[in-house]
Amino acid sequence: MLPLLLFLFLLRPYSTTLNAETITTINVWPKPRNLTWTSPHQTTLLSPTFTITTTTPHNNNHLTAAITRYTNLVKTEHHRPLIPPTSNHSNNLPPLSSLTISVTDPNAELIHGTDESYTLTVTTSNAKLTALTAWGAMRGLETFSQLAWGYPTRVAVDVRVWDAPLYGHRGVMLDTSRNYYPVKDLLRMVEAMSMNKVNVFHWHITDSHSFPLVVPSEPSLAEKGAYDVNMVYTIEDVKKVVEFGLDRGVRVLPEIDSPGHTGSWALAYPEIVTCANMFWWPAESDWPNRLASEPGTGHLNPLNPKTYKVLKNVIRDVTTLFPENFYHSGADEVIPGCWKTDPTIQNFLLNGGTLNQVLETFINNTLPFIISLNRTVVYWEDVLLDETVHVQSAVLPKEHVILQTWKNGHNNTKRIVSSGYRAIVSSSDFYYLDCGHGDFTGNNSAYDNQTGSDKNNGGSWCGPFKTWQTIYNYDIADGLTEEEAKLVLGGEVSLWSEQADETVLDSRIWPRTSAMAESLWSGNMDEKGMKRYAEATDRLTEWRSRMVRRGIGAEPIQPLWCIRNPGMCNTVYPI
Repeated sequence: MLPLLLFLFLLRPYSTTLNAETITTINVWPKPRNLTWTSPHQTTLLSPTFTITTTTPHNNNHLTAAITRYTNLVKTEHHRPLIPPTSNHSNNLPPLSSLTISVTDPNAELIHGTDESYTLTVTTSNAKLTALTAWGAMRGLETFSQLAWGYPTRVAVDVRVWDAPLYGHRGVMLDTSRNYYPVKDLLRMVEAMSMNKVNVFHWHITDSHSFPLVVPSEPSLAEKGAYDVNMVYTIEDVKKVVEFGLDRGVRVLPEIDSPGHTGSWALAYPEIVTCANMFWWPAESDWPNRLASEPGTGHLNPLNPKTYKVLKNVIRDVTTLFPENFYHSGADEVIPGCWKTDPTIQNFLLNGGTLNQVLETFINNTLPFIISLNRTVVYWEDVLLDETVHVQSAVLPKEHVILQTWKNGHNNTKRIVSSGYRAIVSSSDFYYLDCGHGDFTGNNSAYDNQTGSDKNNGGSWCGPFKTWQTIYNYDIADGLTEEEAKLVLGGEVSLWSEQADETVLDSRIWPRTSAMAESLWSGNMDEKGMKRYAEATDRLTEWRSRMVRRGIGAEPIQPLWCIRNPGMCNTVYPI
């Protein structure tokens, strides 16, 4: 056996290096669907007067902003690759002086399903980018920016790209309730999303812990529910984030979680919140009798008419602030014990009612209202799939409702789409970025052990830590029929913020989200149907380095030595 392992060890570095040379000779992340750089792999200098122009006039301010931004980036970045692409630089070629963009429908809105395809050609005389929409043009501009490097800046020529995403929904969910994130950090995250062609910022704005959003018609929610007067998102802040996102082809999808996860509402309206400010897991009670799944209790009371007066004001204002066509209404983790503390709900149950009917009352009083505001409603899967409190599918019209899955991996995705619902995949087994950092409760005796028995789960319910390889290799439509797979809109990584804030934002999200970005954009397999994570490793190391130079604090995935010594950091055999 030993000689065979030695043979494999000696062979693998050579074969992996050869594979990297033949599959990709220039680094673009996420990898385009089709990119060719024709031999002899020439480069030319970028002209000091380089410009990006459109072939016809347009009125899309977001495209104008993107052109200005990328013109400046390409001319000033001077990126130094860790391993420069093998190229033949020709001093005989004229400098590349311009990129011309042709957009068929520059006024197309940025909504789910908007065409993001583009074609890019860079020849020895000019560069051309064609796209159906401004949003596709932005994706092409990002690709073009990655074809330039060095000082003075050189650009790869005889390059042809055809590109389009496999999935229309490629998102990051960030929780800004448990810990507050300054606007500047949200903007930096959105900037990095655009670099990675990630197009949805799912903003989980409120939860039991704080209510940081200033709602014009209900100002007391933030005045009393935010951590501090300086820890709020004003109308101007929201506009800034939304416009910043649109300039970069990123939709901002708001989530106002309800009826659960609403303890922070009780600071302004204690009469509409059940079990607020109670200890989350009463002493000597079993887990099913808890009041919340973590510290921070409180559910809106669906049997109190005032609940809907307040909530509808919030929904109306949020849909005004956010132009996004999707509205996320939460509906996850409804805990029976919390509702059972309320006398009105107790009487309802004593008279033959059920908690499922209480939730149905809530949905029936809110879902039609949200639909009337011309929004498609996104719920966490619990509203339909929770074993204890859920509603029947008849309550959730498939044409108006999308379900976001976070439990049980492929199984729950299958349950959702086989029932005819569209799905957004955020499996905690693969896409939860907070996992593996332990539990945040202060007196957990599980940590008082001398055996290291916690080493495999990282001390958290969803451990271990989700590595970039775990994320990259996840196939979100695995096990689905062709028709079922069509109902999977895409996926989102999620950063819940019990143990995160702006100090760790970049490193928790990047470059692991880059792994999701490529797998949802162009897939995680090569032309032969083999997983390409080995080939992707060096490319991701290079891309992470470029993101860092662009101001994104992405964590490293390997020592620099590995990319300088190709193949030496691979395993001998699959483990």
